[in-house]
Amino acid sequence: RNFRLFDRAPPFVTPRPPPKRSSSSSSLFHYRLNNMARYDGAITVFSPDGHLFQVEYAMEAVRKGTLAVGVCGKDTVVLCVEKKPVAKLQDPRTLRKIQKVDDNICVAFAGLTADARILINRARLEAQSHKLTLEDIATVEYITRYIGSVQQKYTQSGGVRPFGLSTLVAGFSSEGRPQLFHTDPSGTISEWKANATGRNSKAVREWLEKQYADTSGVETVKLALRAVLELVEPTSKNIEIAVVDREGLRIMPSDDLDEIVKLIEVEKEYANKQKNSARRQAEEARATAGDD
Repeated sequence: RNFRLFDRAPPFVTPRPPPKRSSSSSSLFHYRLNNMARYDGAITVFSPDGHLFQVEYAMEAVRKGTLAVGVCGKDTVVLCVEKKPVAKLQDPRTLRKIQKVDDNICVAFAGLTADARILINRARLEAQSHKLTLEDIATVEYITRYIGSVQQKYTQSGGVRPFGLSTLVAGFSSEGRPQLFHTDPSGTISEWKANATGRNSKAVREWLEKQYADTSGVETVKLALRAVLELVEPTSKNIEIAVVDREGLRIMPSDDLDEIVKLIEVEKEYANKQKNSARRQAEEARATAGDD
């Protein structure tokens, strides 16, 4: 008998019929669970509603990672990340969430550190290859597109899994304009004025939408730091900041970081006093008007 391998669709593509007793919520739950399990085992198979579950699981790994914030100012780009507590005998330099790619480019990430090491090393090799081949430094947009293409390639090939991290890429364009880019596990890239990724990034992004202003110098650092301080304790042990300007990349020392944190706390306390004073004056004015 002639038998062709693909006369039938493979079982993981054909969903099971729904249970006849639709009134049973337990049966319907198990039906949906079984069908979802058929599509989340293979990275190259879409579910009937258009999802790639492995990519969505990688995005969930990003949402559970430590917070990273990027703010683009007039003359600087600031990356501010939450640091995990380090063991007493561990070297903290082995757990940096901000990595240098080239003289004018650095990357902050949220998600799996091991995946980030592989991806950032590839970006470094590409930056050096670009410099050797074209005798010119790679732009931040070029490196971002390379990172995004590598991440996207790992969502479309069998036998692999997506990178479980999201990146914030900071640097300067060839025209000398500061730029901030974002990539996610699906390989999507986008340019931002300010953005956040990782744990509670949605709340931080909403805060940035309300508070963002076109700043420069130290004010850009303060804006990024204030965003992180919404969720992180105000101490240099929990925060790391990198500043990218036209001179290159520099990691802010702990002493300077503590000084800026103290300055932000003083400004916040002064703003609260002003707000309370204005509220008190308004209440007194209303009371006086009521007496009259």
